[in-house]
Amino acid sequence: MRVMVIVKASEESEGGVMPETELFAAMGKYNEELVKAGLMLAGEGLGPSSQGKRVRFDGKRRTVIDGPFAETKELIAGYWLWQVKSMDEAVEWLKRAPFDGGAEVEIRRIFEAGDFGDEFTPELRAQEEGLREEIARKAKKA
Repeated sequence: MRVMVIVKASEESEGGVMPETELFAAMGKYNEELVKAGLMLAGEGLGPSSQGKRVRFDGKRRTVIDGPFAETKELIAGYWLWQVKSMDEAVEWLKRAPFDGGAEVEIRRIFEAGDFGDEFTPELRAQEEGLREEIARKAKKA
């Protein structure tokens, strides 16, 4: 199963404060372990919400909202995408991450095509698979 590991923002990350070199080194070592174990598919840090935007959808109307956004604890500062055997495996790996100071990290299962039921028709599944293949082809060229 695939999971997204969501690193919650902090006052520091929202303030644009970069981690110390030691944390970058520890995170690099941790990421290396994830890659060697075959778990890590992707992962990135995100800029503060003051540099972001939201788009609110209401019927045909689209409203752009500039950051920063309130409720720092609900914002995302980074993520990983992992391939794991189970949620328990993801939790065990996450416990090894070099976080401290009250950091909060969330793990969410990523839906697979079969999770969507009959509403996700064979035609829609074929379209989705075609898009994924195209993304993979483009990634190989990059």
